[in-house]
Amino acid sequence: MNLPGEAQGWICAACGGELEMMKVGFTYMKGNFEVDLPACRNCGLVLVSEELATGKMADAERILEDK
Repeated sequence: MNLPGEAQGWICAACGGELEMMKVGFTYMKGNFEVDLPACRNCGLVLVSEELATGKMADAERILEDK
């Protein structure tokens, strides 16, 4: 999800706005993280791909929980 072109062509399911790459904040176990993800500038809905959710985010979650 690092390429700006990945947001092109996606439409928000909530409001119909176009998605664009934006910095999105996440909080997990008292840690704050910022990631560039496709998001709707109109309503704030964020697209998290299955690959990201089950890959990198799941790995980070396991690392933080092991600490």
